[in-house]
Amino acid sequence: MSLRILIVGYGRMGKAVERLCDSYGCEVVERLDIHNNAAGEGIDAARLPAADVAIDFSTADALLTNLPRLAAIGMNAVVGTTGWNAHEERMKALVADSGIGVVAAANFSLGVNVFQVIAERAAQLLQPLDEFGAWIHETHHAAKIDAPSGTALALRDGMRRSGYEAAIDMASTRAGSCPGTHTVGFDGPFEALSLTHATRDRATFAHGAIAAARWVHGKRGWFTMRDVLGLEP
Repeated sequence: MSLRILIVGYGRMGKAVERLCDSYGCEVVERLDIHNNAAGEGIDAARLPAADVAIDFSTADALLTNLPRLAAIGMNAVVGTTGWNAHEERMKALVADSGIGVVAAANFSLGVNVFQVIAERAAQLLQPLDEFGAWIHETHHAAKIDAPSGTALALRDGMRRSGYEAAIDMASTRAGSCPGTHTVGFDGPFEALSLTHATRDRATFAHGAIAAARWVHGKRGWFTMRDVLGLEP
């Protein structure tokens, strides 16, 4: 039987997910946006068609309403919305109490998640070398609201978790229609090292989100794309 998907946030990413669902054996049963989900009113078990997993690419403010309502009706979710990091612990507690399963990620591409692991390892290796300074630069399309991006913040936080204690300078560019480019650099007095991931098409995020939805179906707990891709040690 097809995995039944509820799309929450029917913008560019929601529509990209819909275009790819058939090729993954998934069926979109409903699409919610500002017109039918103001203040989360559309997430109502009595009104929704039967769905297995919600994929949320809405906004940070909307997510803080959407996720509690999804938890209340017992629906697992994939969260691709960014900009709500300050509320993560509260959302994790809510998910744990409700018993649903959630995959939350700043970026759903396979390449970016591997890139994060490599950047963390580089930071770990360079941590003892005081002469190197670190920086992160990210570029996205002009319409992207949050800056730094969720991916840039995840890169920084991962470097910190790996033991990197020196300053990490961060910069953001918003221009044109770039889906996303992230560079982590380490600069020393005689040499520099930089690692870059460039996204060519936002379809990669939709592929990852659908794969996460298939993976989290029937699971309970809070997960990331590292769990989905088996990248955790």
